[in-house]
Amino acid sequence: MTGNLLLTTGESFMGTWHGTETAVQGELVFFTGMTGYEEVITDPSYKGQIIVFSYPLIGQYGIESLYAQSERIQAAGIIVAELYEGPLPKQAISLAQFAEAQDVPLVSGIDTRSVIQHVREMGTMPAQLLPGNTPEEPWQLLKTDFFPEQYAVPAKQFGEGPLHIGLIDFHYKASILNELLALGCRVSIIPYHAAAALPEALGVDGLLFSNGPGDPQALNSRLPVYRAWAERYPSFGICLGHQVLAAAFGATTTKLAYGHRGANHPVKNHKTGRVSMSSQNHSYVVEADSLADTPFEVLYENVNDGSIEGLIHPHLPITTVQFHPEAAPGPADHLALFHQFLKTANDMKKVKIHA
Repeated sequence: MTGNLLLTTGESFMGTWHGTETAVQGELVFFTGMTGYEEVITDPSYKGQIIVFSYPLIGQYGIESLYAQSERIQAAGIIVAELYEGPLPKQAISLAQFAEAQDVPLVSGIDTRSVIQHVREMGTMPAQLLPGNTPEEPWQLLKTDFFPEQYAVPAKQFGEGPLHIGLIDFHYKASILNELLALGCRVSIIPYHAAAALPEALGVDGLLFSNGPGDPQALNSRLPVYRAWAERYPSFGICLGHQVLAAAFGATTTKLAYGHRGANHPVKNHKTGRVSMSSQNHSYVVEADSLADTPFEVLYENVNDGSIEGLIHPHLPITTVQFHPEAAPGPADHLALFHQFLKTANDMKKVKIHA
């Protein structure tokens, strides 16, 4: 069956439809990595988005739950140039089967090069995926707020270890939790709308503010709480967590034309001068000019466009990065950031014990 990609600018692209015959709308974005489609489509930061993969062949190693970043596909739709449909490892299912089982449309045979070129010229935009001869539907406003006031997820705890880390849940990736557990931490998942006293009640030694979808301004009402937490505990912010911590101390954020999404983005460390490769997935960035109203200093800068990729507080133990140091998918150049964060939390814990 044919499938159509329709853009708000009027362009349309035809391909082959796979799976559920339901029309969807979402923000059209593209991912530049050569591998990692499993991690990408299950990454909560892609909630509600239609993902175009730039690599010409997708699906060649199937899907294994080991690499999923959440319990289900988070993207609204998936677009590929060519869908691999050959033999797979015994433990894997095909990408098409995975998408169909979760009622997420997948369209192959699209001229993804032209689509991505259009997005680079015009910016991300609403798009529709339409099966067969389904007519165009009324356009809906893009969803940018994924943080309802009532979010019925209680605090959970994982692992055992002497160091207790609170993971602030803005819809975190599983790889962030897994990295903390691999480093021997006990981890409490703290909902983004948790009571201000919860970290103290849980007895955490540090806080990791997670990644997440949408506009960071959706969390503005919580910024005083997040600032109070960061002023009390060693804190590490990743992606949305980086934006939220910056905003909590007075910075502002803005949306990029087409965002950074891929496993190959170079960033420069201002302290060492070293350039390293990073995995990224975000639409919004901290505005550089707004940092003058905050105590933060720039730690990382994007080599391609000069945007802010990381911050450090000169007096408090707070570090933030716009990219993903847990790197799923992507390079492992920045895993040391986890070690630095945990060392700081452990050192401060020792000081409290001996005080």
